[in-house]
Amino acid sequence: MVMKKNRKPAKTTGKIFKPVKTSLYKKSESDFFQSITELIQYAKRNLGKQVNTTMVVTYYEIGRRIIEREQQGAKRAQYGKKVLQGLSDYLTIKLGKGWSIQNLRLMRQFFIVYSKENIRQPVVSESGSRTDVSRIGEKAVPQFNPHISWKQYILLMRITNPKERSFYEIEIANNLWSFSEFQRQYDSSLYERLALSRNKKKIRQLSAKGQIINNPQDLLKDSYILEFTGLPEKAEYTENDLEQKLIDHLQQFLLELGKGFAFMGRQVRFTFEDESFFVDLVFYNRLLKCFVLIDLKIGRLKHQDIGQMQMYVNYYDRKIKFSDENPTIGIVLCRDKKDAMVEMMLPEKNKHIFAGKFKTVLPGKDELKRLLEEQ
Repeated sequence: MVMKKNRKPAKTTGKIFKPVKTSLYKKSESDFFQSITELIQYAKRNLGKQVNTTMVVTYYEIGRRIIEREQQGAKRAQYGKKVLQGLSDYLTIKLGKGWSIQNLRLMRQFFIVYSKENIRQPVVSESGSRTDVSRIGEKAVPQFNPHISWKQYILLMRITNPKERSFYEIEIANNLWSFSEFQRQYDSSLYERLALSRNKKKIRQLSAKGQIINNPQDLLKDSYILEFTGLPEKAEYTENDLEQKLIDHLQQFLLELGKGFAFMGRQVRFTFEDESFFVDLVFYNRLLKCFVLIDLKIGRLKHQDIGQMQMYVNYYDRKIKFSDENPTIGIVLCRDKKDAMVEMMLPEKNKHIFAGKFKTVLPGKDELKRLLEEQ
């Protein structure tokens, strides 16, 4: 009979968290800290398809409990700092990384911004039932959109204008923007640029419903931001250079153009009376069911540019589009234009020829906000 030698226990690697000594805390603090721990553990048990929504709601609830706890202190500022420090230490020991004071402050701010007193009116579904409230524990909380990540909410709650914040919430959910796409649209002041090209009624619609495309004017922005091309604002470059950069960054350009655009071609040729013409960029908008022609001009807009685009639009309407498609839209993108001159060159009831400015650097948000306030 062969005797087996006793093997030594295998060595373990990695950091081992020691059990927290709850005796270090007062009973009231220990109970509070433990309630937060149980809340997080409850959230983790319910992860899955609703992982994002579950954690966002959890962070909201943590923020609420921190606020309520702070309000029990006599000296609120000092007491609040003490609560956050103690909670951060406790959660880090119990649960590991991710519970810094900075993160807890974000959750606290999240509750302040999105508490029921500050959010917009609840959404009512087609069946008539309210869809704005979920429950966690015994408290009601807002229904957060599952398509908006916590990282996006961090940027959203930095937006002080509730109407602007509401607009971006709708657009993130409707367009399934990634964080980088959302940040780019925010940094390029999409809300202000759309609002500057609309009247007061349309501005209110932006914050309530997002960007709705019902007619050609709804496509327009006060300016188009093409910073992704990498072209300096005042450097000399040709229209061909600009066109090539837009093609090289077609995905970003489509995002900048807006909803429903599909790329059809560049330098699209058509001929009549033995003469050839070339449209710089041709798109199709699925929402408006029409062609959108774009001509690029790196200098100041001239009346010849409007006349040329009018010819392009007429040709597409008469020779290219089908009978069940809507009239073609023409946009001349230029670096400089005079609104009064454009208005004078176009027919009074013009609805299909437009001129837009483009910039190759991000605009100053403060300047756009000031213009919007003046409007």
